[in-house]
Amino acid sequence: QVHLAESGGGLVEAGGSLRLDCAASGAIRRVNDMHWYRQAPGKERELVASISTGGTTTYADSVKGRFTISRDNAKLTVHLQMNSMKSEDTAVYYCSAEIRTEDWRLWDYWGQGTQVTVSS
Repeated sequence: QVHLAESGGGLVEAGGSLRLDCAASGAIRRVNDMHWYRQAPGKERELVASISTGGTTTYADSVKGRFTISRDNAKLTVHLQMNSMKSEDTAVYYCSAEIRTEDWRLWDYWGQGTQVTVSS
């Protein structure tokens, strides 16, 4: 079994910062691209940021210059540093990763989500 576990969500004032962490565990052979998604109430889930195993990053236009995604390949973790936060960043944030399991299956795994609320 493979699990992704997020942590670090919470309540922050507009203009403040928050860091999300996500750790992969289980029968893992390799973790490929890792992502952060978010879903606000009444809206579809959107891709916030992605990072490859080599460290190449991409961001949604709405978070460029404010959010930074990073990863630790040895620890199988991915992080999202969120600065200059806005009320529109309020959402449930999910980490996702493409993982090659020990039995050679390739699958996209998701965490359970963590709530981020930005008060204005």
